[in-house]
Amino acid sequence: MPSYTVTVATGSQWFAGTDDYVYLTLQGTDGCSERHLLDKPFYNDFERGARDSETETRCPPRLPIIRIPALGVALAAVDSYDVTVEEDLGEIQLIKIEKRKYWYQDDWYLKYITVKTPVGDYLEFPCYRWITDEKEVVLRDGRAKLPRDDKTQILKQHRRKELESRQKMYRWKEWHPGFPLSIDAHSHSELPRDIQFDNEKGIDFILNYTKAMENLYVNRFMHMFQSSWSDFADFERIFVRISNTISEYVMQHWREDFMFGYQFLNGCNPVLIRRCTEIPKKLPVTMDMVECSLERNLTLEEEVKQGNIFIVDYELLDGVDANKTDPCTIQYLAAPICLLYKNLEKKIVPIAIQLGQKPGPDNPIFLPSDATYDWLLAKIWVRSSDFHIHQTVTHLLRTHLVSEVFSIAMFRQLPAVHPLFKLLVPHMRFTIAINTKAREQLICECGLFDKANATGGGGHVQMVQKAMKDLTYSSLCFPEDIKAKGMDSKEDIPYYYYRDDGIKVWEAIKSFAEDVIHIYYESDEVVCEDVELQAFVKDIYVYGMRGVKASGFPKVIRTRETLAEYLTVIMFTTSAQHAAVNFGQYDWCSWIPNAPPTMRCPPPTEKGTVTIEQIVESLPDRGRSCWHLGAVWALSQFQDKELFLGMYPDEHFVEKPVKEAMAKFRKNLDEIVNTITERNKNKKLPYYYLSPDRIPNSVAV
Repeated sequence: MPSYTVTVATGSQWFAGTDDYVYLTLQGTDGCSERHLLDKPFYNDFERGARDSETETRCPPRLPIIRIPALGVALAAVDSYDVTVEEDLGEIQLIKIEKRKYWYQDDWYLKYITVKTPVGDYLEFPCYRWITDEKEVVLRDGRAKLPRDDKTQILKQHRRKELESRQKMYRWKEWHPGFPLSIDAHSHSELPRDIQFDNEKGIDFILNYTKAMENLYVNRFMHMFQSSWSDFADFERIFVRISNTISEYVMQHWREDFMFGYQFLNGCNPVLIRRCTEIPKKLPVTMDMVECSLERNLTLEEEVKQGNIFIVDYELLDGVDANKTDPCTIQYLAAPICLLYKNLEKKIVPIAIQLGQKPGPDNPIFLPSDATYDWLLAKIWVRSSDFHIHQTVTHLLRTHLVSEVFSIAMFRQLPAVHPLFKLLVPHMRFTIAINTKAREQLICECGLFDKANATGGGGHVQMVQKAMKDLTYSSLCFPEDIKAKGMDSKEDIPYYYYRDDGIKVWEAIKSFAEDVIHIYYESDEVVCEDVELQAFVKDIYVYGMRGVKASGFPKVIRTRETLAEYLTVIMFTTSAQHAAVNFGQYDWCSWIPNAPPTMRCPPPTEKGTVTIEQIVESLPDRGRSCWHLGAVWALSQFQDKELFLGMYPDEHFVEKPVKEAMAKFRKNLDEIVNTITERNKNKKLPYYYLSPDRIPNSVAV
């Protein structure tokens, strides 16, 4: 009688194992096996797997049933069973797994199943899902298939049923008018089990922020709202223990114009600066004002024509309501315009700052030649405004919320057997979960965001609504966006490491996407015929971008070239772009005067009146400073057992050509790591946020 050897791998997450009864049915082209109980006498089946190392490293593709412990990968608990049938089943098409309660409800994380056929062939059936309650899952073998590849009714039906089930679980919902749509869940516990965090406690914002303040020795100040710091030295005495290489350098040099300008290129918000092609009328800067800052014996107009003038405009903040949740503290916002200059050393420095959008006698243009404290306070206001744009637009909207749109659309429209699901799913890991937790605790009404930020209490909602008009497809295409801002010339702007490293990572991701596309899509016609791909693209356009034509997001994709760019946008945004704007927050924002989350005095309306006491009184009080510090510390930490770019331990793909493409991708990423490491040697301000070994695959923090 034919016998099949079935190997079942249980995950290594906490509580991944189960004591429930597990039944298996094999369905082949020539028949179906009996329902078979997977159980060995006097043996504890389906125990949680081990993890060889707390630190994940890059791992090569898995050979069937083989694990290499030295690589530090998550090790599955593997159980093998013999399934005997009366007649050969032919080619195995589906495996049905049923779980039935033994004593109490016991969820189970199934990684994969392999089947050794009577003739010695190995088949792999990836799962990587939780099986909850008394549920069943039906698995297809791991070979990726487009809709056109399924010829039999049973496979077509399996594909359709999977999507129908997913579309009931992954529903769109409007959290706020004008926002991209998000998941229909009020709390993390309401999410489908497969996308929840393994340990919800580990991503509890309140717990993590409080723990961060304890670790930073500032928790004794966390309730001291309305209590001002004495002076800058007071800040330094409190925060000196928590400094690292970059944050300490920031603390020492934050007043310098060089440091101020450098952050527009390589700080945690390096996306706003653009080359100025014309001085805007709302910023009436004259040659007399800035002449002493220009170094080439040219007029301001000539400097503009030569491409030496840059601008950052915080117009989006104009009209946004400041936080009013604490009646004891009046908080203020500004919408400054900052003009910058590329000096003879090709470094970017500020030459003029106007703190409001409307010019007038009560809205002076501050200059480096002004009194020291006038100029310093103007720069502090710019840094505070930059912090608000960074948190709400650059970080929240353009990485977190956009990535959630990609994730929901993927689960709704791409079945697990689709090659694009297999390609994208590692880049969606925990994204919906972290965003749901943020809506639950962080950016909700009376959430943690309200505690320290001047845009809390609803201002952040207004900002996202206003910023949606600038959320375009082209702005997410990294090289195109850099070029549109006039920031693409390495010769003109040699110290823009965010651009340099971002281009390298973008090209590596795009090359990987192209390799995968050419394996499964033999022509543009095949792309056009892929109804699941087109439904995925349509979901993103209709629900994510709210059907706004001006967003430039495609409604359909007709060529392999366009598809490669589209997938690169998704993978780059969810990995590299988020890393670039997230993990430097502690480095650049922990020194409070360099990134004040709120200001407690209004912007100055005249020159010559600012004192050091006024500056300190304007800065956040002790309580808000501590909550801010806890936030930027917690947000800058990697997840436990983080998976970095190119690490795909969950092997959804089984085909050799894709594994070769993955190996090539990892090799390209390693070369980028080496290049960045070499460049950063002996640098006082190393730039490493876009080094692939520091880029998590997904938005999960």
